[in-house]
Order: sequence, then C-alpha cells, then structure tokens
Amino acid sequence: MRRDKINYYLDMAEVALERGTCIRRNFGAIIVKNDEIVSTGYVGAPRGRKNCCDLKFCLREKMQVPRGERYELCRSVHAEQNAIISASRKDMIDSTLYLVGKDYVTGEYVENARPCALCKRMIINAGIKEVIVRNNKMDYTVIKVEDFIQNDESLEGIKGY
Repeated sequence: MRRDKINYYLDMAEVALERGTCIRRNFGAIIVKNDEIVSTGYVGAPRGRKNCCDLKFCLREKMQVPRGERYELCRSVHAEQNAIISASRKDMIDSTLYLVGKDYVTGEYVENARPCALCKRMIINAGIKEVIVRNNKMDYTVIKVEDFIQNDESLEGIKGY
C-alpha cells in the first residue's frame, strides 16, 4: 500500500530527529512548499558547541524543569528553529512544517507534541501556514498557524505546550 503524502513527509522528519542530540526529547522538522522540501532541522547544540548526548548532561533535567518551561537553560536549538534558519523566508511563505518528537530514553512519540512558545513566534514570522505534528506512526494533528496568532497564550502567561 502506498504511503500517504503527509505521513511520507512526517517519516522524513522522523529520520531527521535521529540526528538529534538532546537526552530528553528529540524532534525532527521539515518545511515543505509546493511538494518540495525546503529545509530540515533537528534538535542540537549550536555549531561548534558540545552536544548534551556527548556531555551526558542536561541542566534542565538536573533541575527537573518541566516540559515546556525554562528553555533559556537548554543548550540546544530546536528542530523548528534549525529548519527555519536554513531556509529563505520567500521559500517558507505558505509552506507546511512537519514535526515529529520522540522521548530519548523510551523512543516513544512525544504525547501532545507542539512547538514551544518561541518556536511558535518564529513559525509565525517565517510565513509558514500550517504545522503537522505526528501523534503516532499513522495519526497526526494539523495546526493552522493562524491559531497561534489568534490564541496568543503569551497574553495569559500560560507555560508549556
């Protein structure tokens, strides 16, 4: 049976996450426009810095910081951010970002995965129109970026994702 197009692109994002270096959760992202891959990204330390998987240390883990909070303590650049950094804005306008996350220890898909507050802001400004997040090997959630604009959780002080 032929793989549907959305899961095909999610599969590619899942391959990208295998390059991730976080010892909590790894994400892979790809940006697609007009049925062409514009860019890819995965979680990892900035170029030239040591990765958490090499250091075998995570400050957020040590401090027991909950998911979705205190990203300023994280040494990594998120998958969505890396994908956006690697593309030109004109290529991202009206594109789709595909996102897959897995727990580093269990290998299970991240439950209710969503872009963090900072990634949402970057996605909005990049001109991306929708984000598709994998829930499991076959199911996914489609999020219209307009929802990030209309439902601005930063006005409510809501943390996490």
